[in-house]
Amino acid sequence: MAKRPRKTYTEEQRQEILAAAQKEGLTALAVQKKFGVRPVTYYSWRKKKGLKGPRGRRPGVGSTGGDLGTQVRARVQARVREMLPGIVREEVAGYLDGLFGRAGKAPRRRAARKKK
Repeated sequence: MAKRPRKTYTEEQRQEILAAAQKEGLTALAVQKKFGVRPVTYYSWRKKKGLKGPRGRRPGVGSTGGDLGTQVRARVQARVREMLPGIVREEVAGYLDGLFGRAGKAPRRRAARKKK
C-alpha cells in the first residue's frame, strides 16, 4: 500500500485551524473531517500551543447534559474524593505497622547481656 504524500501546513493555516476548532468546540475527528488534518497532528499542534480542547463527546451535544448517568458519576466521584484520604491513611498505617510493629509502641530492644 502506497503512502499518501505528506502535507505541510503554514503557521497561518495551523493558527486558523486551531482557532476554528477551539471556537466551534471540534473534536480531533471533527477536525479531520472538516480540514483533513490527522488527529495526531492536531493534538501535536494543540500541545505545542498549550491549548486544551474537548475530549470525546462534549456535554450537552446529543444529550441534555444533565442526564442521570452524568449526575450519578459526579456524585460517585465526589464521594470517592471524600473517602480517599482516609483509605490511604489506613493503608499506609497498616503497612508501617507491618514493618515496624504496632503504631504508638516503641520497637522492642534486646536487653544487653552482662558479661561475667
